[in-house]
Amino acid sequence: MHAITIPQPGGPEALVWAEVPDPVAAEGEVLVEVTAGAVNRADVLQRQGFYDPPPGASRYPGLECSGRIIALGQGVSGWSVGDEVCALLAGGGYAERVAVPAGQLLPVPAGVDLVTAAALPEVVCTVWSNVFMGPGKHLRAGETLLVHGGSSGIGTMAIQLAKAIGAEVAVTAGGPQKLARCAELGADVLIDYREQDFVAEVRGATGGAGADVILDIIGAKYLARNVDALARDGRLAVIGLQGGVKAELNLGALLSKRASISATSLRARPRHEKAAIVAAVREHVWPLIGDGRVRPVVHATYPMSGAAEAHRVMESSAHVGKLLLTR
Repeated sequence: MHAITIPQPGGPEALVWAEVPDPVAAEGEVLVEVTAGAVNRADVLQRQGFYDPPPGASRYPGLECSGRIIALGQGVSGWSVGDEVCALLAGGGYAERVAVPAGQLLPVPAGVDLVTAAALPEVVCTVWSNVFMGPGKHLRAGETLLVHGGSSGIGTMAIQLAKAIGAEVAVTAGGPQKLARCAELGADVLIDYREQDFVAEVRGATGGAGADVILDIIGAKYLARNVDALARDGRLAVIGLQGGVKAELNLGALLSKRASISATSLRARPRHEKAAIVAAVREHVWPLIGDGRVRPVVHATYPMSGAAEAHRVMESSAHVGKLLLTR
C-alpha cells in the first residue's frame, strides 16, 4: 500500500507519499480500507519531530479516518466486512489501509457521507471526554463554556455540543470572519483575542461570575488568565500547548474559587480507555449528529498524496473547522 511517511522531520515538504508494507489486523482489530483522513495539530508536531507515536502504534501520521472494513482479526464481533466506519487512531490515518482496535470504531452516523465522517472521531472524542465525561468535569445546562480557538475543528464541535445540552458558549478566535462562523454555530459571546481581553469579556457576559468550564488549546501562555476567568467551582481542561509548557500558577486564586485543572491527551491513552470514550460518544453524540443538531465542519479537502498543502493551511491558521485528506 501507500502511506504518508516522514523520512526526516521538517516542514510540510517532509511528508512523502511512499510505498510501505501492508498492515495486518491483529487479534481484536479490524483492517480498514481508508476513504479519508483528517489533519490534526498532533500530525504537524509529529512531522516536526516533536510528537512520536505511542509504543506499538503506526509510525505514519493520522489520528482519525473513515472507510470500509476489509478484514476482521481474531475475536472481533459486532462488525462485518463491508461496514462503513470511522475510527479513532493512535496513528496511521494518512494511508490506504490501517489496522484499528475494534473498540475504536464507530459507524458512519446518519446524514453524514463517508468522506466527511473522517472529520468526527478525534474531535468528538476529545471534546466529549474533556467537557462532558468524568467526575467533576460535566458541563451542565445553564453553565458557561469558554472555548479557546472556537473556529478550530475542536472549537466548532465544542460549540455545537455545548449548545445541544443547553449551555452558554463564549469563544475566542482571530478576527471577525472566524467569529462570525462561530456565531453561526451557536456561540453566544464572541471574543477577538487579538483585540479584546477574554477575562474581562467573559466576566462581563456572565455578570462577573466567569466561565464554569474552559477548554484550552494554548497552555502556559493562558494559564493565569484562564484561572482568573473561571467561576467558583470552575473547571479548566488543558488539551493543547500552542502557547508553551511552563507557567507560574497562583494556587491561592485556584483555592479561593475551589477550581480544578486537568490536562489530558487522547492519543496515548490505553485501548480500554479509548474504547470507553468511543462507546460514550456513540451513545450520547451520534444521536445528536443523526438528527442534525450537531454537524462536522469541513474547511477543505485535499488528496492524501498532497498532505503537505493541508499542513501548510493548518499552520497558517487560515481554516475554520477540519481539513480532510482523501484517497
